[in-house]
Amino acid sequence: MSEILIHEVGLRDGLQVEKQVVPTAKKLEWLRALMASGLDIIQVGSFVHPEKVPQMADTDELFRILIAEKPSNVLLSGLALNEKGVERGLKCGVELFCLGVSASETHSQKNTGMGTEEAQRRIIAAAQEAIKAGKRVQVSVQSAFGCGFEGRIPEERVLGIVKSYLEANLTSISLADTAGHAYPDQVRRLFGEIRKLSSAVQCTCHFHDTYGLGMANVYAAMDAGATCFETSFAGLGGCPFTKVSAGNVATEDLVHGFHRVGRRKDIDLSALIAVAKDVSAFFSRDMQGRVYKTGSLSY
Repeated sequence: MSEILIHEVGLRDGLQVEKQVVPTAKKLEWLRALMASGLDIIQVGSFVHPEKVPQMADTDELFRILIAEKPSNVLLSGLALNEKGVERGLKCGVELFCLGVSASETHSQKNTGMGTEEAQRRIIAAAQEAIKAGKRVQVSVQSAFGCGFEGRIPEERVLGIVKSYLEANLTSISLADTAGHAYPDQVRRLFGEIRKLSSAVQCTCHFHDTYGLGMANVYAAMDAGATCFETSFAGLGGCPFTKVSAGNVATEDLVHGFHRVGRRKDIDLSALIAVAKDVSAFFSRDMQGRVYKTGSLSY
């Protein structure tokens, strides 16, 4: 894999707030195109109760189909909120488990029905079970840069959760800007503090573009040593359990930016743009992403 990794989360974070349920066949069409594009990691879905998030009802089926046909250079990830989610993921072939704890007590209760402390304890235990089963694991701190319900989140609280991960030998760590409150100086500072905690830590960032700073925050995170970037095709996305739900940084916009400076030229931008256009046509509306509408620059 490249030193810069792109983790496509559109099939999970992108679709979870959409009321129009996407048929399994259409999801497979998008997923196959994304796998063929050269992206590093693709999140297929989340293991949540279908009554809470109907869009994720076919996650297990999607994994069973795709694991048998995926290119060897692509990792398929799945989001689990608890031990039961990990159990389901182990049965259908998840390669990378994404598990997280919200630094916001309010968001944690709305999202998982647990407070931050209980969620942290259970997520660490579930992550260790996945590792014992031979799986890769990424742990995250959600609402790391602010919360729509609580406002400012103390950085000490975020770093405390990160320290608990590191003490459990969980070194692949993502900071998620669930509410989209992050700004570049804050991003550089927080990722810089995390990298001081351990030389083994691998930093991932996940930014929503709620207030228009998504791409700026991506580059700030990269400056501070983040090497993996979670984005969503067409800029779809948003947590249904936050106050103001807004889309992610668009995958095709990020790849276009990288191409402009000669990085990740191995990723097929035209394929990503085609997916974004098809997503826009499916939902019959303009998406948040920009490059799929403007076209790319090649000079």
